[in-house]
Amino acid sequence: MATFRKRGTTWQVVVRRKGLPPLSKSFPTKADASLWARQLEHQADTGCLRDDPRILAQMTLGDLLRRYKDEITPRKRGRDPETAVLVALLRRPICAYTLEQLSAKHLAEYRDVRREEVGPATVNKDLNLIQHAIKIGQQEWGLPIPHNPVTMVRKLVRPPGRDRRLREGEFDALIAAARTCRNRLIEPVIRLAVETAMRRSELLSLRWNYIDLAARTAHLPMTKNGFSRTVPLTPEAIRVLQELPRHEDLALPMSTEAVKLSWQRIVKKAGLVDLRFHDLRHEATSRFFEMGLNVPEVALITGHRDGRMLFRYTHLKAENVAMKLDPEFSARKISERREAPSPGPLPRPSGL
Repeated sequence: MATFRKRGTTWQVVVRRKGLPPLSKSFPTKADASLWARQLEHQADTGCLRDDPRILAQMTLGDLLRRYKDEITPRKRGRDPETAVLVALLRRPICAYTLEQLSAKHLAEYRDVRREEVGPATVNKDLNLIQHAIKIGQQEWGLPIPHNPVTMVRKLVRPPGRDRRLREGEFDALIAAARTCRNRLIEPVIRLAVETAMRRSELLSLRWNYIDLAARTAHLPMTKNGFSRTVPLTPEAIRVLQELPRHEDLALPMSTEAVKLSWQRIVKKAGLVDLRFHDLRHEATSRFFEMGLNVPEVALITGHRDGRMLFRYTHLKAENVAMKLDPEFSARKISERREAPSPGPLPRPSGL
């Protein structure tokens, strides 16, 4: 049974069960103490409390996260970035708390301090990582943690998703700037990003033996969400691929860092504001819908398995929808575009 005792401004609860030493812990409110006692009693009654709970007074959150980094993270596809996150997290004062001391209050304080340094999405990722580490400790490592305190912490509201698309003339400006770059592969990377909606990592992983120009498809054996997909290719994508040299197995043999640096130079040279490489995936997804493709067809191309996430990438232009509503308006706009002077082929300077 549980007994409660008020000590100053805190409530101490002691849980006694046959075969186990008395277990005690202090909380700021009696309600928190009661919740902890009920969970501990339930674990003891159901046989889930296998280890001596006093181990929680000896193990810190940092100890738990280090074991998670050594045993769980290496098995993940995103092990490198997650390792970096964990290394940074282990420097935080919150990791000095023992698992017995750690509470929702401590985590909420960490959240509020961290939010002054980074965006809401990063803060939530930190909390989710701690939550999963504690869950693994409970379920797989036999740690007698009565409840996961992260579940009691309010996550930060994420800002609205980006809706940045290419504006009139921006694509031509990008290509013009790309043609002045020493990196000759950055132009086809940009063109393929707009034509295929592939992520940067997917474009850089494209291999010739997975590209079938006759069938007009490119196969991605492994993507960010862990599933493979085969992307249908547009005529422009076919043209870009046909013009690429085939000296290596990779269609676009360049590093992620090379793309990042080239992109920064190009955007600056083109005079574009707030345009990220990933925005090209938004642009491509929106274009596919404007071309008349339905949700399953676009999801086949982009690889989205959740309709809600697909819609976060879709930002239709009202003018294009208006053209569908009025055939006469559509014909007039098409005629105006045809009569507009073409920018013509752009020269390829020798370099910067």
